[in-house]
Amino acid sequence: MTDDNGLVEVTSHDELRELLGEPLRRVAEKARRSLHDYDRQWLAASPFCLMATAGADGSCDVSPKGDPAGFTLVLDDRTIVIPDRPGNRRADGFHNMLDNPHVGLVYLIPGRGDTLRINGRARLVRDAPFFPRLAVKGRVPTLALLVEIDEVFYHCSKAFLRSDLWQPEKWQPEAVPSRARIAKAVEQPDEAIEELERYYGPTYADRLYG
Repeated sequence: MTDDNGLVEVTSHDELRELLGEPLRRVAEKARRSLHDYDRQWLAASPFCLMATAGADGSCDVSPKGDPAGFTLVLDDRTIVIPDRPGNRRADGFHNMLDNPHVGLVYLIPGRGDTLRINGRARLVRDAPFFPRLAVKGRVPTLALLVEIDEVFYHCSKAFLRSDLWQPEKWQPEAVPSRARIAKAVEQPDEAIEELERYYGPTYADRLYG
């Protein structure tokens, strides 16, 4: 279907399959319902994941979660736990989960192109016997995300290879303004840039756990 701007939109599953083709059987059937020992090893080595949720109205959120490697606690082959850490208190993803428990997680290991994907149903927990095991620097979280696994599988490395994500010689951290200048422009225009630079400066890392 072509709109007034000349955009040709894909509007059916059949059309999409015609464009992309069918996945190989080993790809279509690669999802599992429980953790393999390699998945456990991956979670033990991963310091970072992306958490995708959707609200009852369809609004979406993707939030980064990071801690020392192994921050995700494996309770059993069908259950994992992710601790919450101090943040900006928006809790968009958590609010989504209260209405729609489905969550998608992508776990990264720095330098690896493949990623581990876990889809499941989430519950917010404010206390449990395992909470002491989630402590970092002596700080036990006030909230944790318990995920009952529906699917687990690996994504290949093509996106990381195309993007050169792990190639330091391709990194350009100075290509955009500093975090302080972005905050001044779009979030806190009344705040002095000097205060923002101080806030996002070297001592920022000292406040990661409260």
